[in-house]
Amino acid sequence: MADLKLDIVVIPTYSTLTLGIADASIYPTDPPNVSSATIAITIPGFAIKSLDFTPNSFTVYTSSTLGLTQVGTPDLPLPDGVYFIEYTVKNNVDQTWSSVNKSIIRVERLQEKFDEAFMKLDMMECDRAIKTQAKVDLNTIYFFIQGAIAAANNCAIDEANKLYTQANRMLDNFIRTNCGCSGNNYLINFNTYGPV
Repeated sequence: MADLKLDIVVIPTYSTLTLGIADASIYPTDPPNVSSATIAITIPGFAIKSLDFTPNSFTVYTSSTLGLTQVGTPDLPLPDGVYFIEYTVKNNVDQTWSSVNKSIIRVERLQEKFDEAFMKLDMMECDRAIKTQAKVDLNTIYFFIQGAIAAANNCAIDEANKLYTQANRMLDNFIRTNCGCSGNNYLINFNTYGPV
């Protein structure tokens, strides 16, 4: 008989309001012969929240289901940052407990801000060098966001937080300076041998 191999996957919901978690476990029986399935989620700035979890399912969590807001009130955006998730079950066959742990970084709020800045770039009336500089800046910010995600996925939590903070600072500066364009960085680094 196959062994129980627990696994969970955080599925992108492309919403600041939701967190999606799917059970990707391999169970020795179908339906799974497990009980007491729970998911414990550590939310940045909040206590651990333990909830019942249905094996072989996909569950979407909101601020109300995670206890951050009251049920019946409008859901609020979930905080960005590093989340620790532990899925635990009891195997009814041999009465043993199994668990799997994951760390992820949510960047949905930062991504939403990035998307807004990107859309403003397309609508701006800039000359070619300025628009190219803005694209270089946005690519750099995107690189930091992806670095934060990779670091969190590999349990490098301090590095993930540093990269997230840097991306956020750069994006705030980009927005504050109305696209952050002077064109100088592009001219110096990429086009030093001729007119733009």
